[in-house]
Amino acid sequence: MSASLRFTRRVWKSFIDNKGHDAQCFPNLVIHRAVPGTVDFSLKIEHSNLNRVGTVHGGLILSLTDTLGSLAVASKGHYMTGVSTDIGASFVRPAGRTGDTLHARATLTAMGKSLAYTRVDFTNPAGDLVAYGYHTKYVGKSSSDPNNVKFSEDGEHVIEGNDVE
Repeated sequence: MSASLRFTRRVWKSFIDNKGHDAQCFPNLVIHRAVPGTVDFSLKIEHSNLNRVGTVHGGLILSLTDTLGSLAVASKGHYMTGVSTDIGASFVRPAGRTGDTLHARATLTAMGKSLAYTRVDFTNPAGDLVAYGYHTKYVGKSSSDPNNVKFSEDGEHVIEGNDVE
C-alpha cells in the first residue's frame, strides 16, 4: 500500500473517530486509491442518503464534496486539511438509489500557501458522470501541523515526517 493511501486513510479514520458529521452520514465510505493530489472512493447508497423521490440527496453530494476535497488535500501530506471558504456542486443526472454504489474521484487542482482548490467527480457504476463539486479551503495554518508529511512524487514513500503504519 502506498504511503499516500496509508496517510489519507489515517486522516479519514481521524474524521470517523471524531464521531461527528462524517461518521453519521457516510461511515461506510471506502478509499480505494490515493496518490498525491488524487483520491478514489466509493459509497454504497443507503436509504438515509436519499431524498423524498428515492434518489441520492443533493446534500449528500455537497457533504461528500466537502469531505472528499479535504481528503484530496490530505493525500498531499496535510494531516489538518483546513477550513472551507467556498463549495458548490452541479447535478447532471440522478446519482443512484438504495443499494447502488456511488463512485468519486477527488482531485486537488491547486494549492498555494493559503488556499487549496479541489474538484470531485461523482459517477455511477457504469462510469457516467452524475454530479461534480468544487471546494475551496483555507489551508494557511494547517501547513505547519506537526503531523504533516512529505511524499515522494509518486506517493509510494514518506520522505519527510513520520510514516505511521
